[in-house]
Amino acid sequence: MILVNHPSVLQSHCSFVSNHNLWVVMSFLVRDSCLHILKAAYSDGFEEDVIATVLHEILKGLKYLHHHGHIHRDVKAGNILIGSHGAIKLGDFGVSTCLFYSVFVSLSYRMTPEVMEQLHDYDFKVDIWSFGITALELTHGHALFLKYPPMKVLLMTLQNTLPSHDYERDKKFSKMIASCLVKDPSKQSSAKKLLKHSFFKQARSNDYISRTLLAGPPALGDRIKELKRYEEYILTEKKMPYGQME
Repeated sequence: MILVNHPSVLQSHCSFVSNHNLWVVMSFLVRDSCLHILKAAYSDGFEEDVIATVLHEILKGLKYLHHHGHIHRDVKAGNILIGSHGAIKLGDFGVSTCLFYSVFVSLSYRMTPEVMEQLHDYDFKVDIWSFGITALELTHGHALFLKYPPMKVLLMTLQNTLPSHDYERDKKFSKMIASCLVKDPSKQSSAKKLLKHSFFKQARSNDYISRTLLAGPPALGDRIKELKRYEEYILTEKKMPYGQME
């Protein structure tokens, strides 16, 4: 993880072991994840130019990772982190490969068919599927299929029930999403190819994200202090496996 060095990927500075626990020291992005920003101030999803800006940065990070032989395996709104000046970074790199059960329970609604079937080896295209699901998550303010139990989602995906979206609302980047949510990995777009999609012509700067997206919710620390049921919030998260904390 220390060898990963790209502006769109959260950097790991060092690691150490204490009491048989491995600690990894990373950069701190004070404005929290896109998931919590959605919950705090954008329950109906982000504006289109904000989505284009965020996804454009994440694609650049994925292109870098894939070029160097890495698979993230956990692309989602909760792992897209925002800094105080609008910096956008893909976080949690490598952690999701450690505990299959936790990842399965939490991420079955964005798992690719080839990972679910476990019949063949998979490659970086699993990140492209998750990227498409994440695009819908940022658009609608919630994760696709989240209301269904994990096993039901698994069966729906394997039985050719592909994720759907509102064409009228998402028509400007419908083809981009469709090119990600292809069950045959050989027909999926790559991160490099997706970066050339016309949808990303409206991507803006980090300053724009700072002026718009971050103008809605208060900083992470302030939001935690304002939670009416803060103690219950902490206790609930402590009871959940790592991969389910979203």
